[in-house]
Amino acid sequence: MPKKSLKAKKIEAVKKEEKKEEIKPSKVEEEIKKEDAKLKKEDDFSKLTSSLPREAQEKLASIKEKIDKFQKKALEKFDKYIMAIALAPPPQQLQALKQPAQPPQKEEEKINPDQINILILIDDSDSKKMMKDELKNKLSAIMSGIAKEIDLNLVPQTIILTELWQNCFDGKYELLQVFAVSAPIYDLGMLAAIKIAEIHKTMVLKKFERYIVSYVLAGSLIQGRATQKSDIDVFIVIDDTDVKRMTRAELKDKLRAIIIGMGIEAGEITGIRNKLNIQVYILTDFWDSIREANPIIFTFLRDGVPFYDRGIFMPWKQLLHMGKIKPSAEAIEIYMSTGEQMLNRVRFKMKEIGMEDTFWAILTPSQAALMLYGVPPPTPKETPDIMRDIFVKKEKLLEEEYVEILENNIKLRKELEHGDRKELSGKEVDELLKNSDKYLKRIDKLFQQIEKVKREEDMLKVYETTVNLVRDVLKAEGIDEIPEHKLEKIFEDGLITTGKLPVEVLRTLREIIKAKMDYDDKKLTKPEVESIKKDSAAFNRQLIEYIQRKRGRELERAKIRVKYGDKYGEVLLLEKEAYITYDIDAQQKEVSRAPIKPDGSLGSVQKSSIEDMEKAISTAQVPKNVFIKEPIFENLKDIFGRNVEVLMNY
Repeated sequence: MPKKSLKAKKIEAVKKEEKKEEIKPSKVEEEIKKEDAKLKKEDDFSKLTSSLPREAQEKLASIKEKIDKFQKKALEKFDKYIMAIALAPPPQQLQALKQPAQPPQKEEEKINPDQINILILIDDSDSKKMMKDELKNKLSAIMSGIAKEIDLNLVPQTIILTELWQNCFDGKYELLQVFAVSAPIYDLGMLAAIKIAEIHKTMVLKKFERYIVSYVLAGSLIQGRATQKSDIDVFIVIDDTDVKRMTRAELKDKLRAIIIGMGIEAGEITGIRNKLNIQVYILTDFWDSIREANPIIFTFLRDGVPFYDRGIFMPWKQLLHMGKIKPSAEAIEIYMSTGEQMLNRVRFKMKEIGMEDTFWAILTPSQAALMLYGVPPPTPKETPDIMRDIFVKKEKLLEEEYVEILENNIKLRKELEHGDRKELSGKEVDELLKNSDKYLKRIDKLFQQIEKVKREEDMLKVYETTVNLVRDVLKAEGIDEIPEHKLEKIFEDGLITTGKLPVEVLRTLREIIKAKMDYDDKKLTKPEVESIKKDSAAFNRQLIEYIQRKRGRELERAKIRVKYGDKYGEVLLLEKEAYITYDIDAQQKEVSRAPIKPDGSLGSVQKSSIEDMEKAISTAQVPKNVFIKEPIFENLKDIFGRNVEVLMNY
């Protein structure tokens, strides 16, 4: 089964949220919910640490209780501000976290092997009164105090979001790398974003570093509006200024396809699937967007944080903050007119709902209902009248009000199409959609009604066809008196008991007769009708083949084959006339016919054709007993010559 697109998943998630009922859970339900969340969290922790070495996994298992206590206490104090808590790599890899003010580690100082490094990412975007350094120092002191209460080996490292982003602005990406290799303990989405973006960035740079101008994290995560379900938006700007062998559009499309493929691979590596939303721009288009004051690019420059930059993104960002990037008069005019254009588009779409969408939505099923009934699809104009004549008046399966809905819709489309009406109001569109939905639900029911009528007709047709064919077979056997209630018994005695037809044919006949009785008692289901139709088709083929073989044998007995010279001729004696073929081996056969006289001789021979002979064979009765009388031998001499020879047992 193909995977759902990100857009489809987002729509599905929104719909699920809309359908949720706001029912306040009981205390018992709340406790169950908390327990489930705890179990899920433990399971997630196991998954995230499973990729670490065995020794590290064992160590994690022994210190997990301490980490949980630290997390609980930290969240109690700063629940609204903590974005992520993670278990950091060994101390050797944490040199990037040391502040310049801290003295370097002395050579004789040994690293504590039991030290547990924890990273805490704090959202400081609401901080207004306190300096960032002061805020960080106070937070660090509080976190260290919480850690010491639990275990002296717990060493928390507090990072404020402003500090993390400022490092990126300054081209220092070591902190990102540390976060990327840390094991998440608590995450509101930022840690996952950093992880997958870092891995994806590394893959992209490894293959296309020459062309990558900037790799930037943007969107709701940076704007402070993110949730755990938010997409991870990244923008990648590609340098196309030295492209010579392909068009810029071709370069963009090719690189975009590869880069998005790498995003999927990064999702598989990290387990963060369907979250990375990648926007790829070529440098020339990006520059045009800046000059044209594209709001998307302005937002990207204002809020974006570079995870990699070759010295182009940050100057643009600074110029925007300085007010140096200003939209042109033409760009302002374009965006001013955009609002009216969008409203006109809405008006057009509302008009299109009446002209096309609802029109075809109810017309096409109406024509399908007529086709199911057995009527060729009529024109739109004719459809309501035919629906009324067949389903309302004749079959009484549909109410008049539904035909009127169809008529009104067709009329409205004509008025809009010919300009008699210029637009539709929102109220009219709502009414159209309401009536269309009502109509379609009724048409679904009509389909079921038509199918029921057709099943009844099919059952009657199957039964009548079968009975008539059985009578024909029995008549071919010389049995003319066949009462319907004795049909099965006569068929068995005349054809099954004598071995002329296999016994399974009789079983099929019995099933068809039983199905007819069930139909009369209103017990026959749709699947049973379909099964009987299939069985009856096979039954009918067997009987038709039997009749054809029997007639073929009778025709062979009614033929006189002769030889004259090096040719072979043939005379077919039917009930009242004979057909003469002069050379049965010829590609273009010459055929004549002659009436058969009471004395057995042939009358005047007239020219005929193979088509006439075949038609006569299909309609004429073949004599049960063929007697060749003396006068016909004289006729054979007259037709084929004096030296004609009559062949026996050929």
